[in-house]
Amino acid sequence: MAMDLGGAKGGVKSDINVTPLVDVMLVLLIIMMLVAPMLQQGVPLRLPDATNTVDKPEQQGQTILAVSKNGEFYLNAKPIQEGELATKITELLENKKEKIVLIKADGEAQYSAVMSAMDQLRQAGIEDIGLITERKLKPGETAGGK
Repeated sequence: MAMDLGGAKGGVKSDINVTPLVDVMLVLLIIMMLVAPMLQQGVPLRLPDATNTVDKPEQQGQTILAVSKNGEFYLNAKPIQEGELATKITELLENKKEKIVLIKADGEAQYSAVMSAMDQLRQAGIEDIGLITERKLKPGETAGGK
């Protein structure tokens, strides 16, 4: 392959060199692939295992209540006091059509803390409550496959 500088054959060559563009796009892609999982972290919890689970992707508009092993509550990754849970949920979901709250409770959290959260959600008028768990692996199954 020879490089055409445009001299003898008549004029300036006006082709676009896409190699630098591809290099920049690949670097941006790699950065996004590394940063995206870190943005979805939220509250550090070790979820309990369950065998009967359904995989559902997390969406942007979901309301998630996290209960840590110390009994602390986090509403959409922001810490809140136990007593103000019902009022905060009511304020947060007053304009939403679907009033669904997902609970992520640490596996070592006390049962009473989770039940207290569910009671306060019922007081706030929330009827649809989901519990998020990790899928329990069957014997001989690996974490990547189904």
